[in-house]
Amino acid sequence: MRRDARTIHPLWLRLTHWLNALAVVLLVASGWRIYNATAFLGFAIPPGITLGGWLGGALQWHFAAMWLLLANGILYLLLNLVSGRLRRQFFPISPRQLLLDMGAALKGKLAHADPRRYNSVQRLAYLFVMLDSIVLVLSGLVLWKSVQFPLLRVLMGGYEGARLVHFFAMGGLCAFIVVHVAMVALVPRTLLAMLRGR
Repeated sequence: MRRDARTIHPLWLRLTHWLNALAVVLLVASGWRIYNATAFLGFAIPPGITLGGWLGGALQWHFAAMWLLLANGILYLLLNLVSGRLRRQFFPISPRQLLLDMGAALKGKLAHADPRRYNSVQRLAYLFVMLDSIVLVLSGLVLWKSVQFPLLRVLMGGYEGARLVHFFAMGGLCAFIVVHVAMVALVPRTLLAMLRGR
């Protein structure tokens, strides 16, 4: 079946995007509750924005959302690879064009004329979040099953190192979300495209 020329995001992309968004919100909120159990960085997250109510409840939410993110994330990556979308939408990234697009973005003059094509800043941001999510999963494996993943544990500087990697990778993901939502607010038709596909 020929795809409608007006289609910006196919159905599979929209579904995996929103499932990933749900999983990430649950993971971040429950992860903050888990973090509060030790507050190893010397500060606590306000309990009102955490999920789980207590450490055991937060862990249950975290593990449930982890499986959703893992399964849906793998599906998202596979469909992007198989459809050729990963290559078409995210590569190449020219350093020169990236600098030009970053300059335009900082001046508030980055063009969004064709929502089917990502500019260099978007490409880099989306590739970052994909790689950051992989780091989150790998560091999470060390925290969850440290004995079963000794090589990963060593590569991340031990259990405590993995905990720092996991926390700061989550911070990177939260920073991406803030910028992503701000950009959607500035260009609201991108939200409509992610809801309707056109």
